[in-house]
Parts: sequence; structure tokens; C-alpha cells
Amino acid sequence: MATTTSSPHSLFLQNRNSHPLNKNNLASFTNLKKINFFNTKRAISVTCSAASAPTQDRTAAQIQSGQEDRVFNFAAGPANLPEKVLLKAQSELYNWRGSGMSVMEMSHRGKEFKSIIEKAESDLRALLNIPQEYSVLFLQGGATTQFAAVPLNLCTPNDPVDYIVTGSWGDKAFKEAQKFCNPQVIWSGKAEKYTKIPNFDALEQNPDAKYLHICANETIHGVEFKEYPSAKNSTGILVADMSSNFCSKPVDVTRFGVIYAGAQKNVGPSGVTIVIVRKDLLGNAQDKTPLMLDYKIHDENNSLYNTPPCYCIYMCGLVFEYLLELGGLNEVEKMNRKKAELLYNVIDGSNGFYKCPVEKSVRSFMNVPFTLEKSDLEAEFVKEAAKEKMVQLKGHRSVGGMRASIYNAMPLAGVEKLVAFMKDFQAKHA
Repeated sequence: MATTTSSPHSLFLQNRNSHPLNKNNLASFTNLKKINFFNTKRAISVTCSAASAPTQDRTAAQIQSGQEDRVFNFAAGPANLPEKVLLKAQSELYNWRGSGMSVMEMSHRGKEFKSIIEKAESDLRALLNIPQEYSVLFLQGGATTQFAAVPLNLCTPNDPVDYIVTGSWGDKAFKEAQKFCNPQVIWSGKAEKYTKIPNFDALEQNPDAKYLHICANETIHGVEFKEYPSAKNSTGILVADMSSNFCSKPVDVTRFGVIYAGAQKNVGPSGVTIVIVRKDLLGNAQDKTPLMLDYKIHDENNSLYNTPPCYCIYMCGLVFEYLLELGGLNEVEKMNRKKAELLYNVIDGSNGFYKCPVEKSVRSFMNVPFTLEKSDLEAEFVKEAAKEKMVQLKGHRSVGGMRASIYNAMPLAGVEKLVAFMKDFQAKHA
């Protein structure tokens, strides 16, 4: 295939309105099946645009005027990514910074990818102020795999451990831990349909527990820890699943022994899980621990023991760089707080037309569940919102209703558009 380019960095058009999959050009792709791209008798020339793509966030006006094909994606995960990050990745997809290859083609042991993963770690350390006595690991298997990895690395089969269960994910973590240690639920919000977080002073922790485990933000039920409990065991190890609020606000990492998070909510695409573990906890894995679940192995090999999810790590690195450019997590938290308050205010001010079941003091800034007073209108709400290019608003199948996930990459314009739609929908159906 003969290829001509005017930019060494990308095979794809950087102008989104000229992208080959833009709706204005889609018709020309309907007959792709008739074309043999591997016909060596005929060379196909692909000319690339050198024009820089706009990198500002969209406005509601752009969406409404049809200038953009992208939707406002309120999915709980995989979630939307910052548009600047996507455009940067687009520009580097074909030829990463003059290396002659895509990140997807690189050896994970080559100097190019080594520079990518090292910068990603460095930027994450800067974002969260992670001390050197903590190891940062880029792993696979999702946070669900960490439900097993945590007890396997931190305790023996007979060790007691404490779990606070504030939602479905905390419950799943507890149940998985039963296979590898002796866990106890010291508080559960199940009886109240996971709408609260306990009073920490009233918790009866086991002084012999090896660690205390929490899920910092429950994606399904919309319950978020605003403060964190202290582990009252002899080792003082607090473990947190931060999958759905990771890098959404500043966190004092030194409060924790282990933090783990799936990337696909706030910091990257699905496929990579980030684990931050205090180094003095390494090297104590149970004998039966699979090699790929042993934190020490990954620490010793700088997350490169086997082939990692290279492109996902690269994408996370771009997101970390973007968050630093925004001013760090203090600024990110301000943006997230503003979006959440805007949405909760509409719910609370609807005179019962919309309802959020979660106790106000622990409402999530990331995942906002709500129901309609007239439940028979919920399907219509989701359908009409989709027509307005707002998608994935249906609640989790286990709880029903609606859920708007408003992670870091959801622009203010997206929440403003949703709020305007909710007011209009109420006016029509109240």
C-alpha cells in the first residue's frame, strides 16, 4: 500500500469534522466490503491532514447545533475520556513521537515504552503526592482481581480482617476474601439499601484484624466516603478500593496501606488497574498466591514482569498529564463538586419529582443515582435523553432508576445540558 502523509505523527485526520467516520462521510464507507485493501495490483493513497484539531471542551451550544457528533456519555464505566486526551492519542496513534511505530506495537521492554510508563508513574506520584515508600503498580485483571490479591498479599489464611460494606462492591470484596482469610463485616448498609456510611467512632473493630477494608465510592449506589476511618488494629492498615473516585480529589496516601483502582472511570480505558502499596507490606504473600497476584513480583519488575496493558498505561499517562495541566487534584475536586451540586440541587428542588435515596452528607460526586416519582416515566426519560445525545443514564440493573456518572472527564456543559433536560421533562410530566 502506497501511503503519502503530510504529518509524521498520525495516519488519521486530526480534524474531528473531517474524520473518515464522521456522519458527513459515512456514506462513502458503506461499500467498504467491496474494496480489497490488500490488492497489491492497485496502490491506495491516503493523504493526512496536518491541521491541528481544536482541543477545547465542547459547549452545550455546539452539541445542540449539531456541530459535534459525540454524545455526553454518563456511563458508569468504561467512561468518557477528556477530549484533549483523545485528540492527543489520535495524533500519536500511527507514529508515536517519531519512533516509527504505534504505542500498541512497542516492546514493553524497549526504551520508548519505558519512558511512557516511567512518566505515567511520575505524574501520578505528583498528582497524589505519593511518597517513595509506596510502590505504584500498573496491573491487569480489574479491581475485582484485587479482591483476592489484597488478602493473599497481606495476611495468612487464618488472619482476621475487617470489612465495612457500604454497597455492592464492598460486599463482593468481602465475599472473595472469605476464600483466603477470615474476614468479618463490622458494618453493613444493606438493610438500609446502601444509603449511608457508618459513624466511625461507633465501629467495633477487631484489634487483631490484619487490615480494615473500605470501598471509597460505591458506583452502583452512589455512596462516597468524605472522610476515612482509621484502622484500630495493631498494624493500622487501611485498604481502599478507589476505582470510581480515584484522582477525583486529593487523598492523603499515607493514611492507607493499599489503594487500588480500575482505571476505566476517571483515568483511562478499561484494561489497567493501579495499585499503590506501602513497600513494607511487600514480600508477605501466601504460598499459594499466583505469581501474577504477588505485589512483590510486580514491584521488583517495575510492572513489567510480563507484557502489561501498554496502550492503556499510555492513555493513563496522558490523563495524568492533563490533570496536572488543569492545576492538580485540588482544581479537579472543585470542578467535580460544582457539577455534582448542580445536579443534586435540581433533584432536591423538584418537589419530589426526582429523588436521590442517599443521605446528603455522603452523596457521591461521581455517581448520582435518582428515581422518578412516576416510575413508569423512567424508560421514557432515558429514551428522550438519548435523543438529545445524553446516553447511559439508566440505573444499574440491581437497583433500577437512573444514574448519572459525572467523572472527571464529564464537562460542565454535559451536566448543564442534563439539568436543563430534567427541568423540561418535569415541566412536561409533573
